[in-house]
Amino acid sequence: MANSGKRRPLVADRRPPAPKRKKPAKAKRGGFFRRLFTFSKRTKAPKRSARTQKPRTFMGRIKMLFTGLLRLVWRLIWGITWRVSVIGALILACAVAISYQSIPTMAELKDGRHRGSVTFYDRNNAVYAWRGDQFGGPVSFATVSPHLVNAVVATEDRRFYHHFGVSPRGIASAIRINLREGRGPLSGNGGSTITQQVSKLVCLGDPYLPSSGMTEAEYEAQCRVGSVWRKLKEVPFAMAMEWKFTKEEILAIYLNRAYLGAGARGFEAASQRYFNKSAMEVRPAEAAMLAGLLVAPSYYAPTRNLERAQRRARTVLRLMHEQGYLSSAQYAQAQANPATLSTAARDQSGNAFADWVMSKAPSFLTRDTTEDVVLRTTFDQRIQQAAEDALELVFETKVREGSNAQAAIVVMSADGAVRAMVGGRNTLRAGQFNRATQAMRQTGSAFKPFVYAAALDLGYRYDSTITDAPLAIKVPGSGTYSPANYTNEFFGDVDLTFALAQSLNAATVALSEDIGRDVVRTVAEQFGINSDLAQGPALALGVSESTLVEMTGAYAGILNGGTSVTPYGLLSLSLRADPTPLIGQEGGLGERVIQERSARQLVYMMHQVVQTGSGGRAQLPDGRPAAGKTGTTQAARDAWFIGFTGDYVTGVWMGYDDNTPLSGVTGGGLPAEIWRETMVRVHDGLPISPLPMIDVTTDRRPAPQPQPYSAPQGQDRLERFLLDALGAILGN
Repeated sequence: MANSGKRRPLVADRRPPAPKRKKPAKAKRGGFFRRLFTFSKRTKAPKRSARTQKPRTFMGRIKMLFTGLLRLVWRLIWGITWRVSVIGALILACAVAISYQSIPTMAELKDGRHRGSVTFYDRNNAVYAWRGDQFGGPVSFATVSPHLVNAVVATEDRRFYHHFGVSPRGIASAIRINLREGRGPLSGNGGSTITQQVSKLVCLGDPYLPSSGMTEAEYEAQCRVGSVWRKLKEVPFAMAMEWKFTKEEILAIYLNRAYLGAGARGFEAASQRYFNKSAMEVRPAEAAMLAGLLVAPSYYAPTRNLERAQRRARTVLRLMHEQGYLSSAQYAQAQANPATLSTAARDQSGNAFADWVMSKAPSFLTRDTTEDVVLRTTFDQRIQQAAEDALELVFETKVREGSNAQAAIVVMSADGAVRAMVGGRNTLRAGQFNRATQAMRQTGSAFKPFVYAAALDLGYRYDSTITDAPLAIKVPGSGTYSPANYTNEFFGDVDLTFALAQSLNAATVALSEDIGRDVVRTVAEQFGINSDLAQGPALALGVSESTLVEMTGAYAGILNGGTSVTPYGLLSLSLRADPTPLIGQEGGLGERVIQERSARQLVYMMHQVVQTGSGGRAQLPDGRPAAGKTGTTQAARDAWFIGFTGDYVTGVWMGYDDNTPLSGVTGGGLPAEIWRETMVRVHDGLPISPLPMIDVTTDRRPAPQPQPYSAPQGQDRLERFLLDALGAILGN
C-alpha cells in the first residue's frame, strides 16, 4: 500500500497527557494560644514494603509496644510541661509587675516602726534605759561596719549576691532539713532569702492601719505567717524588689527594719542598745552577736542570757570564716575575745526608776508615743549601783538562803529629786512590780516624826516633858484603845527626844492626843503623805498605809528645813528631732509646813535615834552624822528605816508581798543595815556635810512645861495650842 504520507503515531504519542500536579496545600496555622493548647500530630512514617520488612519476633513486638508507650507518655508530659511553664511564667510576670507597683519608696521603707521610742538620760547625760521601739537612725550599706554586712550575709543568705530574690536551692535544702528532722516541709527552716525576709518585714507592701481594728501585734503576726499561700505571694514580691532596688538597697532595708530584741529595731539601735556604739564601729565578734539575733531575737538577746548569745555568735563567726569573710587570724581573735555588753546594758539599772518616770509623764508622749522622745532625769547610775550592791550584800550575808522576803530602796536629794530606786529583789527587768512606788504598806513608827513635828511647831521643844504611862482611850464603836510599848514597860516622865529615840508608843499617842489628831494629820499630809490617814488614836503609831517613795519624800521635807517636796525624776522631755523641751521641771519644793527652828530640833531628835536609840545599827563610819527613824508594824509585817545625812535622804522597806510576818526583823535591824550599807557607798569620796540641826550645847533656854489640857479634842484644843505657841514665840 502506498504511503499516504502520514506517519503512524508512536506509542508514546498515544499516551494520555500527565495530569497537572497540584501544589501541596499549606497547613492552616492558628494563633499562638491555639498552637499552645493544640497537641501537634506526628507525621507517620511511610510503611515499608513487604519486601523490605523484616519479620518481627514476639519480643520485638513487645519492645516496640513499650517504646511506643514511652514516647507517648513523654510527648504528653513535655507538651503539658512547656505549656504550663509558659502560662506560669506569664502569671508570674503579671504578679511581679503588680507587686512592683505596690512597693513603697526607699525612704518609706527605712523606718518601719508603728510607735515611737523613749530614751532615758541620767543626771550626767548618759543613757541608762529605753522604752518602745528604738531606732538609732537610718543606715545604709556604706555606713555600717563591713563585718556587720558580712555577718548578716554569711548567716542568713550566702547566695544573696547571686540570686534573683528567690533561691530554689535554698528552699530545696530547707525542705530536706525539715523532713529529715521530722517536721513538715515548710515548718522550721524556710529557706527564705534576705529579699524574702525583707518582704515579710514590709508585710508585702500592706501598711498597718489602726482603723482596721487589728492591733500591731496581730498585724505583725499576720505578716510572719508561714503558710503555703503566703510563701507563694512572697516570690513575686521578692522578685519585684530585686527589680526595683539594688542588692545594697535591699540589704539596707533589712539592716534598718530587722527586730533584734530588747525593743531595738534595726542594727544601729541594737548596736547602741547592747554595746553603746555605732553600727559603723562594731568589731567582728560584736557583728556576729548582732547577726546571730536574727534567728530568734528575744531568745538570743544578750541582755537576757549573755552566754547563750556568745555561743550563737561563735557559730556565726565560723560561718564567716568558712565563707572567706574572716581570715584565720581575725577568726581566732574574735573567738578568743567574745562580745560583751556595755555597762548600761549589763547592769539593767534604772528600770524601776524609768517605769516610775513613765507613769508620771503624759502617756501620749511616753507609753503611746509615735515620736522618738528623749527624757532627761535626775537618775544617778553610781548611786543606783550602790543601793543594789548594798541590798545584795545584806541578803547574801544576813538573810537565810531561800528567803522570799522583799525589800525596796529610794534615794533622793532634799529637794525631792530621786537619784536611785530599787523596786525589789531580782527586779531588773522593765515592767515588774515596783515595791518602792506601788506597794501600799503600813508605816509603823516611821510615821512618828510627823507627830513630833506638829508638836514642835505648836511650841513644844526637843526637851519638853511628856508622860509615858498606860493609856485607856475610848474609841466610839471600837471599845478602849490602850497602846503598849515594844518592851511592855513604861518610863514615866521623859523628854520628847528620848521618847522619839526609844520609839515609845504610849508617850507618842499621848502627845498626839494632846495636840490633836487633826493637827497631826494635817502636818503629815502637808509633808506629802497623801494616802488615807487613820481617824483614831492609832494614827500616831503609823497604822495608815503609804508608799516608800512618798515616805522618803516626806522625810526630805524635814531635812530641807520644813518645806514640803514632791518626789520627782523628770527634768525635761523633748523630741529627738527637736531638742526644745516640751516639759521641764527644776525642783520639787513646795510650801513651808513647819518653822525652820522646829525642823532643826526634829533633825536633832532624829539624830539621837541613830546615836542612842532604836536606829543604832544605822550609824555611819568616819563620824559622818546621820538621822532617821525606825518603823515596825504589828506582827512585824513591815520593817522600815528612813533617814538622811546632810546630802541625801534614803528610805528602806522590808517585808513579804503576801504580808507574812518577818521573823526576828524590826526596822532597827536589817532595814537599818541595808540603809547603812547603801549610804556608805553613796557617800564614798564625798566630804562630810553637817546635819541642819540645833546645837544643844548653846541652847540654854529653859524648856517650857506644857500643862495638861482636859478640854474635849477638837477646835477648842487647836485654838488653845495655837495661842500658846504664838505666846511662846513672842515671849522668846
